[in-house]
Amino acid sequence: MTKAIRRVPSVLALSAAAFASLSAHAEWGNLNMPVGVTELSKEIHSLHMTIFWWCVAIGVFVFGWMIWSLVAFRKSQGAKPDTTMVHSTKAEIIWTVIPVGILVIMAIPAARTLIAIEDMRGSEISIKATGYQWKWQYEYLGEDVSFFSQLDRQSDEARQLKSGVDPNSVQDYLLNVDNPMVVPEDTKIRMLLTGQDVIHAWWVPAFGMKKDAIPGTINELWFKVDAGKTGIYRGQCAELCGRDHGFMPVVVKVVTKEEYKAWLAAQKAAASPAPAEAPADAPAADAVAALPAAPRG
Repeated sequence: MTKAIRRVPSVLALSAAAFASLSAHAEWGNLNMPVGVTELSKEIHSLHMTIFWWCVAIGVFVFGWMIWSLVAFRKSQGAKPDTTMVHSTKAEIIWTVIPVGILVIMAIPAARTLIAIEDMRGSEISIKATGYQWKWQYEYLGEDVSFFSQLDRQSDEARQLKSGVDPNSVQDYLLNVDNPMVVPEDTKIRMLLTGQDVIHAWWVPAFGMKKDAIPGTINELWFKVDAGKTGIYRGQCAELCGRDHGFMPVVVKVVTKEEYKAWLAAQKAAASPAPAEAPADAPAADAVAALPAAPRG
């Protein structure tokens, strides 16, 4: 018994050391919802933290009162249950009014955020995203620019059975594509989402938004990346859509407005057909125009 008691401090010390080591190496920042780089993501994060701290306060109050009651009125202290109190209208009113008041207080900012999420007014660019098994098609409405975006070649090769390629050697494994969607910073982007075959979901965590892409239906979402937050933002299809669901990333490249205009012009130039060249032996246009008209009749 004495030896067992002596071992307790050492066991506790080892457990504490292991926990400290785990804490040092774990990415604790990933446990919470990310703040994001868009207006909506910040508003959603603020709402999330507000509701979280409300729940923490309620939990501390309820469990604190419960623990205090168990300790202060335990049988060993001579406490006896009151069997005469079987009903209290006042207590029922209190435990009904207080939760209703708390829910109303929570509902006001939640409703404000939900309204903002669905407010598509003032959109500057509209992009239609169509989910396929297992890729995305992006169409820039009104710009005649359209392309497919699918898993990049390096990740696709590494994921093959017996490929001999170490996935750890591939940068952004399963999170990179051949053609990312390109949008400008500080611009309200309206996304129109649909599916070609089955239900998919377009999701970029840093934008704070996710919507299903359903065949035969158009869903909408919007985002506006803050100025100065250019870069690559990655996401995935968030709806189980078949065998290669895990190989359907979403990649958005945010650039400056000037860079976006240049990229858009390059896309249009690449998509427009080159003018056909006249045969070498064909007469020049001026010479043809100078020929006399054929007589009528």
